[in-house]
Amino acid sequence: MTDSEEGKRDCRSRDRPSDDDDRSSGDSRRVDEYDADLRSYATTENAIDSGSAETQNGRPDVERAVTTDGGDRRRCDAPEDGDPFAVGSIFAREELLRVGYVPDRDRIIGRDDEIRAVGKALGPAVRGGPPRNLLLYGKTGTGKSLVSKHMAREAGTRATDNGVNLIYQYVDCSNDDTETRAARELALGVRDTLEPELSIPRKGIGAAEYFRHVWDLLDVHDVRSLIVILDEVDKLDGDDDILMTLSRAEESGKTDSYVGIIAISNKIQYRESMGERVDSSLQDREFVFHPYDATQLRQILENRRDAFQPDVLSADVIPKVAALAAREHGDARKAIDILRYAGAIAEESDSSQVLEEHIDSAMERAEADRFAELVSGSTPHVKYILVALASLTMRRDEEEFAKQDIYSTYKRVCANEGSDPISWDRVSRLLKEQSFLGITESRHTGGGYEKGSYRVHSLNRDPEIVLKALDSGAEL
Repeated sequence: MTDSEEGKRDCRSRDRPSDDDDRSSGDSRRVDEYDADLRSYATTENAIDSGSAETQNGRPDVERAVTTDGGDRRRCDAPEDGDPFAVGSIFAREELLRVGYVPDRDRIIGRDDEIRAVGKALGPAVRGGPPRNLLLYGKTGTGKSLVSKHMAREAGTRATDNGVNLIYQYVDCSNDDTETRAARELALGVRDTLEPELSIPRKGIGAAEYFRHVWDLLDVHDVRSLIVILDEVDKLDGDDDILMTLSRAEESGKTDSYVGIIAISNKIQYRESMGERVDSSLQDREFVFHPYDATQLRQILENRRDAFQPDVLSADVIPKVAALAAREHGDARKAIDILRYAGAIAEESDSSQVLEEHIDSAMERAEADRFAELVSGSTPHVKYILVALASLTMRRDEEEFAKQDIYSTYKRVCANEGSDPISWDRVSRLLKEQSFLGITESRHTGGGYEKGSYRVHSLNRDPEIVLKALDSGAEL
């Protein structure tokens, strides 16, 4: 996916669907039903802002306006009286519940084996030797990023005690999803650590130039080892050149520093997609992070209890959140998010405690925000396509749709947004990208007599969550 917006441009010459392309799963009459349905959703901005926007069947006004910046637009209006900066009495240390928070060792639960595995990979670097590369697998929320950042930080501290200059940098490849973007993030991070006053352009240069800045900084500041954490490395869209560049940097004479890689992937099959040269160059070790169980999740949440004021959490909140997260594949990140949102909802409702009744609303808000974050870097037309697919899912007793149905609904979304639709072929490519990212799924039908085989698409998220996350008038 590129950074360019495929927004308002003349598409009069766009390709038309051919008979042998994806085939409709319903006749044209079913597609035409959406004209009236989608128009009925359109309301004015004032109606949305005032909270009086009409809904249909209790559902949000999905086609009104789509959030194109991924931002959270919940209101933060100051009270008419009193201190406008006043906060509620729920939280004491809310930062303990933030995704980027890296806890001390005693707050990390159920990951002793994983800590030892990362420690063994970084151990030689702590003593001035070359670090070992490591490839970590596991589902979202199993502690891969947390353990990696914690151990890299601890390695830096231990190396300093040994008189060794070791630094680490974290790159989120879900945001920096090309070699150039990832190299830029790495260069800026190393710059901020070693020489903050150095000017490095954010645009106009390629990956090789960003790497040159990295190598120069490492050598000038006599860095013995650089540890690079590449989180969600599978999101690099098939571009694994950065792995080759980093793993051979010292060997090829680019720098005198050792460079170690901790590559993190949610997909156990990721290594199979590597090129042979990269796989051979990495010579890494693999380790799988398994999901947390309910007991571990409960301990993790108990260790964050001091994020709240004393006696604010009712007795049943942490057990219920842990049980719900255990059902959701043992996702600790989601459990912590739900707990934080439950506290925010209690605070918004002027409750003196976080109660069990706040959890269901917190789950919905956490899911919507997570999805909004996932698509925050997407172009407007990706979001229009997802709104079209979510709208179809909610309006039909079906979950899978042919591209022709999606494209027809997508064009109506564009009309409501005042944007020209992009071509049929471009929508096909964007649907494939969303399937690669795990936002949608696609498959070829078995066809049947005189039907042939065609591709159908479905959402991997609750359509109501998708619509709330992408509708700028919806309260998340």
